Amino acid sequence: MSYLNSATIIGFVGADPEQRQARNNGSKFTVLSVATQRSWKNAEDEWVSKVEWHRVAIFRPRLAESVLNSIKKGAHVLVEGELVSSTYERPNGKSKKSATAKITSWCIRADIVRKLDRGEPQPEAIASALSPSEQASEASEEIHY
Repeated sequence: MSYLNSATIIGFVGADPEQRQARNNGSKFTVLSVATQRSWKNAEDEWVSKVEWHRVAIFRPRLAESVLNSIKKGAHVLVEGELVSSTYERPNGKSKKSATAKITSWCIRADIVRKLDRGEPQPEAIASALSPSEQASEASEEIHY
C-alpha cells in the first residue's frame, strides 16, 4: 500500500513573506500566510463564507528567495507541497487535570509557489511580443527550482 501526503491551495497572501532562520542548523527559509475561502448556502438559503489561514514554509533556497522578492501581500497564489505537523507542550493556565497542554499545528512545506495575479502580463504573453534575440536573453534569466 502506498501513501500520499500532498496539499494544494489557491488563495491570497495575507502579509509580505518573511525570511527566517532555522534554530538547529541556521539555514534560511521563507514563511508566508495564505487565506482561502469557502462559501455555501445555509439552511435559510443564505450564502455563508468562511476564511481559513494556512502557514506555508519554503525551504528550497532558490524558491524561498524568489518568493521573498516577488510575492507581496494581496498576491493571488497557488501553493503545492506536503502537510507537516509540529507538536509542542504549553503550560496549562487554570486546568487542574493537566499541567501542560499538547498543541499540534500544521503547515504546508511548499515545493511549488505560483503567482496567479491577472493584472500582470503572463510570461507567455511577454515572450510572444519579444524578438527571437530578446527571447533568448529572457530564457537565460529564467529561474529553475
